[in-house]
Amino acid sequence: MKQIQIAIDGPASSGKSTVAKIIARDFGYTYLDTGAMYRAVTYLALQNGLGLEDIDSILMLLEAHPISFGRDEEGEQLVFVGDVDVTHAIRENDVTNAVSAVAAQEMIRERLVALQRSIAEQGGIVMDGRDIGTVVLPTAELKIFLVASVQERAERRYKENLQKGIETDLATLEKEIAERDYKDSHRAVSPLKPAEDAIHFDTTGVDIPAVVDFISKKAKKILDKSAET
Repeated sequence: MKQIQIAIDGPASSGKSTVAKIIARDFGYTYLDTGAMYRAVTYLALQNGLGLEDIDSILMLLEAHPISFGRDEEGEQLVFVGDVDVTHAIRENDVTNAVSAVAAQEMIRERLVALQRSIAEQGGIVMDGRDIGTVVLPTAELKIFLVASVQERAERRYKENLQKGIETDLATLEKEIAERDYKDSHRAVSPLKPAEDAIHFDTTGVDIPAVVDFISKKAKKILDKSAET
């Protein structure tokens, strides 16, 4: 049966990663969290005291400690740099507040985009991020751009942080998310923006099952159409 590429883009906490994981599981596709990759690079830089001007050193670290993914006993995704599990560490506030600046670096993006594309070539894939439909997978058969209000996204991140034991403040989160939106959409390299052929979906007030259902129906329609030809 034909497999397709599904690109899900959107700003921070728009629900794209949660939705992408479920869709990948339901369709039997590979899921790739590109945001986790940029977070892992940011973690490496912070842990080694490197600044943004140390691009060559960051890339050398990435070469020595490659990013990989795994699964825990419950099937949840794990993220590694080298042999170190950084799944939770890359969600800490220091990484969150620095990742936009790291992700704006052209040489880092080039290295990670090449890796993302090579993974996508292996078969059906669901990939989420900020430039998947525009840069990483421009020929993806299905492109979705998820949005939600800053207030709702801050509340989602607030609840997630509490569950993970990360100390946080709702008002601060709102400010940080708004600032990150601006940085991501105004960076010179691969800015956050919808592809021309992307389907927009505002997830404000919409639960995860409804978003999954919407995207799944779009994907099945494409698959059914391809099966007829």
